[in-house]
Amino acid sequence: MPTFNVQTNVPLDDCVLVSDILKQTSKAVANIIGKPESYVMISLRGGVPMLFGGSEDPTAYGELISIGGLGPEINEQLSAALAEILQTKLSVPPARFYIKFYDVKMTDFGWNGATF
Repeated sequence: MPTFNVQTNVPLDDCVLVSDILKQTSKAVANIIGKPESYVMISLRGGVPMLFGGSEDPTAYGELISIGGLGPEINEQLSAALAEILQTKLSVPPARFYIKFYDVKMTDFGWNGATF
């Protein structure tokens, strides 16, 4: 259910261990939201042309969608944890990363040929 889609202008080349980023992000989302990691999906797109504040320095934008489990305190924890991962792994400063949170109804999320 929890799905985190993130795009960045940082190229995902051989220097970046994409698998590590995906696994670390998946664990963080599952732990903070309190849902099984078996339901978490992470998508990472690198090398996306992006401009933030008039600069092409490393930046990122993410959207986290979940059926429940989100709210002011949880969103703040997620924002801090995800920004830390992006800063550590991709050199994206926390001040150059936006994240949008979506708490959706069960009927708005499809899986296995049906909705939840």
